[in-house]
Amino acid sequence: MTGPDVQALAMETLATEMIEHLPFARRDAFGARARIGLIVLASDWTVEGEFREILSPLMPEVALYQARIANDPIITPDSLAAMGPRLADTAATLLPGAGLDVIGYGCTSASTVLGEDFVTQHVQSAKPGVAVTTPITAALRAFETLAVRRVAVLTPYTRDVNAIVLRYLTERGIEVPVFGSFNEPDDAIVAQIDRNSLTEAISRLRANQDVDGIFVSCTSVRLMDAVEELEAEIGLPVTSSNHALIWDCLRQAGVTEPIAGRGRLYRL
Repeated sequence: MTGPDVQALAMETLATEMIEHLPFARRDAFGARARIGLIVLASDWTVEGEFREILSPLMPEVALYQARIANDPIITPDSLAAMGPRLADTAATLLPGAGLDVIGYGCTSASTVLGEDFVTQHVQSAKPGVAVTTPITAALRAFETLAVRRVAVLTPYTRDVNAIVLRYLTERGIEVPVFGSFNEPDDAIVAQIDRNSLTEAISRLRANQDVDGIFVSCTSVRLMDAVEELEAEIGLPVTSSNHALIWDCLRQAGVTEPIAGRGRLYRL
């Protein structure tokens, strides 16, 4: 006896009135104004939480839909490159059959290893026509919006990954007079770097350096709640991978109004 036959027999033996095809009306689903897709590293503890910090006041009209991509939590050039072939299949799991306004790929270092064009092509192979952004794409747009050209960069990465990120930025016209790193390859540990450590590192980077902005690279780093205070303290614009990525996703999705309390970038 097949599955449907078993189900039909069970229905017949139940002393229950079954009323099917009940009428219903529909209302707007979450994301009636904008639907943002996000590809999250399996090892990332931070990016979804920081997205929610910004999007919560905008919901349910603006909605976030996430998919996790398999990755090694120890970040190396090879482990970052290994995500490339998985991008399309992961993107395909985001609201199958429905449209999204933008998809963000939540990994800064992998975006520099693979290249922004590679990421866009593979995501769009699963979601044709969707806007695509990455943290490095968003950071470059943020620098332009903020009129920032000389940037102090802080990362958690090891030297081999840092070299790729530094070259990627300088090849795109960004001057990096000083580059600092915690040299921690484990995503789970990076997610726990505290606010005071970040603040002290930023202060050390900008000491005696002529820079006009700060960029903290890595979606596992938690900085969103500190940006406004940091900018007031140091007098320079500050952005991070998540801070820039969320801003760019919103604007790619047509959500352009200023958001208070999140730093200069969000007030523009």
